[in-house]
Amino acid sequence: MAAGDPRKIIPVADTAVLAKAAAGLLLAQIAGNSGRIAICLTGGSSPKQLYELIATEAYRDKVPWDRVHWFIGDERFVPVSDPRNNMAMARNIFLDRLAPSSHIHPIPTDVANPDQAAASYERELKSFYGRDELDPAHPLFDLVLMGVGPDGHTASLFPGYGAVEETARWVVGVPQANVEPFVPRVSLTLPVLASCREMLFEAAGASKRAILTRVFSGENLPAARARSNGETVWLVDTAALPEGLGGH
Repeated sequence: MAAGDPRKIIPVADTAVLAKAAAGLLLAQIAGNSGRIAICLTGGSSPKQLYELIATEAYRDKVPWDRVHWFIGDERFVPVSDPRNNMAMARNIFLDRLAPSSHIHPIPTDVANPDQAAASYERELKSFYGRDELDPAHPLFDLVLMGVGPDGHTASLFPGYGAVEETARWVVGVPQANVEPFVPRVSLTLPVLASCREMLFEAAGASKRAILTRVFSGENLPAARARSNGETVWLVDTAALPEGLGGH
């Protein structure tokens, strides 16, 4: 990892321990805010165990559901009935059973195109935030969950795509994904994802080790550039941990 890197890397034994650690950090952020809470979820396979854990009695009873609002960092532009839909996974596992429906904020995919969906979600985020410009002293989110793809993308911000450089818009349409599934996407931009008290990456499995080696070496990849204005934490299991950071 580059010298002076502010990221906090926490090695964990396996995916079960990773999910418990992530749940603990999520609950800690919730406990630190006595008012309205905003959590930005992520899709893909990485957070599934975390979502399943939140749904268990040991965790769900610690969440003040009437105060927590749930957003998503990116979405595949497919119908909510499609198993590839990111928010649908979270809704099916825990949100629809536990959260008030008015506190669930999916990116719309029933509109004409990803750009229209992005504009709609940007309006919703600004309305929730109460202003049109982000203020570093007032984070939009308490916690932003993130993952990393095999090419170094995070959310739906892919290497070499113009969306990675976007600083004016809060949400952008991505016409074509760089990895499977090859469907259009909608993604929050890096400055908006950074507007949080904590950004939490989850990375697990030997297939992630190569890309994490590149990310932590300082290569110019979206996942390396994604940082919280507060704290950025990476939970990495033993199988994914690069050499030099405790990996094999």
